[in-house]
Amino acid sequence: MGGLAAVTVSGGQSGIAHLIDPRPWWKNRRIVTLNLWIVLLLITSTTNGYDGSMMNGLQSLEQWRSAFNNPTPGMLGLLNAIQNIGCLAAYPFAPYVSDGFGRRSSVALGAILMCIATVIQTASQSVGMFIGARFMIGFGLTFAASAAPVLVTELAYPSQRAPVTSLYNTLWFLGSIIAAWTTFGTFHIPTSWSWRIPSALQALPSVMQVCLIWFVPESPRWLCSKGREEEALNVLAYYHGNGDRKHPLVEYEFDEIRTAIAMDREAAAVGWLTLVKTPGNRRRLRVMIAVAFFSQWSGNNLISYYLNKTLTAIGITDSTTQLLINGLLNIFNWFVAMAGGLLCDRVGRRPLFLISTIGMFVFYVLQTACFGLYSETGNLAAAHTFIAMIFLFYAFYDIAYTPLIVLYNIEILPFSIRQKGFTVYSFTLTLALIFNQYINPIALNALGWKYYIVYDCWLVFEIVFIYLYLVETKNRTLEETAALFDGEEVAAKLAEDAGREAGLIADSRSDRDKASNSDQIEEIKL
Repeated sequence: MGGLAAVTVSGGQSGIAHLIDPRPWWKNRRIVTLNLWIVLLLITSTTNGYDGSMMNGLQSLEQWRSAFNNPTPGMLGLLNAIQNIGCLAAYPFAPYVSDGFGRRSSVALGAILMCIATVIQTASQSVGMFIGARFMIGFGLTFAASAAPVLVTELAYPSQRAPVTSLYNTLWFLGSIIAAWTTFGTFHIPTSWSWRIPSALQALPSVMQVCLIWFVPESPRWLCSKGREEEALNVLAYYHGNGDRKHPLVEYEFDEIRTAIAMDREAAAVGWLTLVKTPGNRRRLRVMIAVAFFSQWSGNNLISYYLNKTLTAIGITDSTTQLLINGLLNIFNWFVAMAGGLLCDRVGRRPLFLISTIGMFVFYVLQTACFGLYSETGNLAAAHTFIAMIFLFYAFYDIAYTPLIVLYNIEILPFSIRQKGFTVYSFTLTLALIFNQYINPIALNALGWKYYIVYDCWLVFEIVFIYLYLVETKNRTLEETAALFDGEEVAAKLAEDAGREAGLIADSRSDRDKASNSDQIEEIKL
């Protein structure tokens, strides 16, 4: 994600507010077109959401359980975790594909790999074949998911970058909804197609991307970094300036991108150790790693991957009822997550994270009490209340941890370590997810409702950590954000460096314009 251009994600638009088109975006035909291409990128997240919900639904299907010899808790953990193990295996390669061949090419490669893997998954005749296909899906997903949100950020109209970026993760639930209702719809098919149809439909977002990604504009920042400045300027002019290459907003963004690239060249020698060398960077790393773990270790994955096991434990064993609850929960989650994403610039990041975590703690404690009461006494009212507590718990999880985790981690990283820092965050999140997916079914089977107490205690720690260490980034520029983590001196130096680079580029541009005017005068004379 690029230098100064990505700073606008923070919502700080005051410096260019007078350059923004005052019309509603839906009245600007080219912004509408741009947003349609952005939707094609956002659906990358649906593949991941589809996977989790599909695996939940398949566990409720007798035909799937029979086809794979009624998987043990340990095998279920592996079946769920293997996709993220595939993601982990691709991390060393994905940034080089995205930076070397372009954002679109990385998305296309990932989509092609996922299409091939989904065919293998659908045709699986053994558990080994199914596991291999899921590994390949995860491997392809990393290429697409590492480039798609970056391309969204680098293409979006400036006033829309924060909400659009925050909506990326909410599309997880769209995939989850499709999977939940697909498995509900195929439940009564008496053959293996009851699970093969949901498996095949997992390729739908990837098929759409393979067919349409070549019409999506490439990142102007990537084009500039490869010396293709005319193409970059044309993209900005077409989508942000109604075709006017001299539009003030286009000129501002173009100079901003060139400034960022010049600064990035100076920072090219920055190594991984830079992430821990300064107190400010260590504070950033601490927050990023914590948010990554919190997003996966708040008890949410007990529901998102093992809902059927949980429902069975509280006496809801009917497969139709389990699938219905799964489908309704995902629709509910999607609407709440979108609301949270759209509120990020109004309410602020820190308040949303605090409200979210405190609410999760309250309703997870109530889940624990209901689960324990049913387990010890068989109280049906407690079981039904437990279902309500799941919905309320997710309402609070969704307002912050679904829409904001990508956005927030982009904002707190300065240009020189942004890509490396975001890779560390993604790697940590995947490790946390793999651990959870493998351990949860085993621990739930061994401890029952008492396992929930572990998450109750962990949520208390999350509240304390967020209160002490999470800082607000709403409506802040790079220099202001740097001051929060690094102190005023470092922030002033960043501002000075940015100003110097901007001055050099402005001088260069002025010289270019003078040369162009001179050429035009010569042509007139001739």
